[in-house]
Amino acid sequence: MASIKDMTDTHNWSGQKLVTADHMLFEAPREKHFMTGSEVLKEAVKRCTVDASVSYPITPQSEAAHLIGELWAEGYVGMYFRGENEFGVMAEVAGCAMAGARTITTTSGPGTLRAMENFPQWSGTRIPCQLILMARGINSPLTIQPDNLEVTFMLETGCMIWYAENVQELFDMSIAAFIVAEKPDVHVPIVTVVDGFFVSHTRESVMLPADDIALFPYEPYKAPLPPIDSETPPGRFLRDPFVMKSNYISYATHASWQWEVRSAVERSRRYAKHFLKGLVHVTGSEDAEIAFVTCGTASHQAKEAERELMKHGIKSKVIKLRTIRPFPKEELLKELEGVKHIFVPEFNVVGWLEKEVKTALHNNHTANIVGGPRVAGGMSLPAEAILKEVFEHINVEGK
Repeated sequence: MASIKDMTDTHNWSGQKLVTADHMLFEAPREKHFMTGSEVLKEAVKRCTVDASVSYPITPQSEAAHLIGELWAEGYVGMYFRGENEFGVMAEVAGCAMAGARTITTTSGPGTLRAMENFPQWSGTRIPCQLILMARGINSPLTIQPDNLEVTFMLETGCMIWYAENVQELFDMSIAAFIVAEKPDVHVPIVTVVDGFFVSHTRESVMLPADDIALFPYEPYKAPLPPIDSETPPGRFLRDPFVMKSNYISYATHASWQWEVRSAVERSRRYAKHFLKGLVHVTGSEDAEIAFVTCGTASHQAKEAERELMKHGIKSKVIKLRTIRPFPKEELLKELEGVKHIFVPEFNVVGWLEKEVKTALHNNHTANIVGGPRVAGGMSLPAEAILKEVFEHINVEGK
């Protein structure tokens, strides 16, 4: 197993030159490659000086987990092993991260739900691990097709949540995610979401820096809580008096800690803005009265709809949210100035993003918000479906 002893001041255990995240993401020369999302995640992890990864197979993230295992065999990941089930994986991730290891794992669909109890525990113990969530259907009858309903279950776990549209964003986000999560004033787990199959198994052009460079290692002794070592026992995470006693001090301790976890997510904003070049990305007409608020693959389809509307002489814009937690309320309100009609296309039946948008806009905006179109269970979301939604709700000429 690789260890800190195998590092120097300039190189990690695999011999890669250590560089800052700014150099990796913004300065290092890049070359074009043609890869799936799973393959590009391997390339990202290869450049992150990852100490530990725990895996368990479930479609569509199984290939990504397998490829990270290959990195361990090649000497780029310090420790890699398979858990006994998804719940066990997330508990083992917690153990690795509590011990001061930069840790990553992947999951999908039912695996997310089976592991759910662990995610609030992750945030409650302030571990900066990363979960790559390749979203898929979780409903019955069983499906393995794309659907992001599971994200709604993750929203209030206390984790940061970022959403990548394509393989390029997955590469860049999964590198930046470690750095933001590990900031001492943040130090909470981060979930990087992509739509399963649409991104995980789709091959696209992607620009990658050379693989002979990697991020500086995680420095756990700068964390707000010290890592577990021979001098710091695990008991630091379980304060018996606070757990066992029913009194005001116990209530106040738990309440204040929950507020602090969520405050930490809010403090991540400035770092996310820097590394993601903004919490929202906008395409289309600045003076449009029609806007699509999107995340993930739905953003790509909304952009197609925006281009089709322009052919009809109808101006619109696509506001793509890069982060869901923290939710970019201020940026969204700014981009919606002058907009009269808002559409929220989604790959799920419940409209969790529509609910987030309506909450953010409550008493702040008078636009008409249409929660749709929505598709689920593996259905595609063609631009025609989005156009149909627009024309059914807005009286426009030239449709």
